Amino acid sequence: MIHSVRFTCVLDTNVIYPIDIRDLLFWFASYDLFTPKWSKHIFCEWENVMKRKGIPDEEIKKRLSKAQLAFPDALVDNYEPLVNSLELPDDKDRHVLAAAIKTNANIIVTNNMKDFPKEYLASFGLTAKTADDFITDTIDLNTDLALEAFRALVLNRTNPNLDEFEILDRFRKNGLIDSANYLHALI
Repeated sequence: MIHSVRFTCVLDTNVIYPIDIRDLLFWFASYDLFTPKWSKHIFCEWENVMKRKGIPDEEIKKRLSKAQLAFPDALVDNYEPLVNSLELPDDKDRHVLAAAIKTNANIIVTNNMKDFPKEYLASFGLTAKTADDFITDTIDLNTDLALEAFRALVLNRTNPNLDEFEILDRFRKNGLIDSANYLHALI
């Protein structure tokens, strides 16, 4: 399945691991509000974070597999040759930028803004946004579809089964304050 070509976004590990942020981003992507991209490095980091958090291996495999099945075109290949030529405050983030350059992404969605200098990213035609800023902008650009995606998330949420207000509270606890408030105002 090919997803929205409106925005192509590389999702950094720190917006994929918190389950509530990932769920909202993935639902938005499934409703063609943006096209998600990631690298094998990002998936390895995600897997390592889940292991450190004590998530069972079977559950880790299930989560990784579901993401790959839901977005089979999301994996960026052949970005590795770019990694060593890039300069970021943290060398460990260069693979994220390399994947974004390789896939001609518009945005890197990360909650680690300090390691993605605005001017340097601009030289590659890229910007970085926090998950909260990106989600808020996405809602603003297509309010009806974003609200529909959020409602689908709520209806499909089973573990635990939460209502829309409880989910919005979880978003707020995960730093999606503006996004949660915006969605709250729409429901």
